[in-house]
Amino acid sequence: MNTLREAKVGTTVQVARLHGEGAVKRRIMDMGITKGTSLYVRKVAPLGDPVEITVRGYELSIRKADAEMIETA
Repeated sequence: MNTLREAKVGTTVQVARLHGEGAVKRRIMDMGITKGTSLYVRKVAPLGDPVEITVRGYELSIRKADAEMIETA
């Protein structure tokens, strides 16, 4: 299983599945990250948290814990 956390800077990945339950999963989906969405990994902070991505035409920074809940293909 590959996650967004493991994606390299400069790569584009597609969301295969979202893990997590309840409010956490809903918050990720409200940010526009849903199954089939393309995500471009722009930057990763020196200590790995946060991860900056481009999703649906806007830049978004997400926590490492949230990035681990996003399974990619």
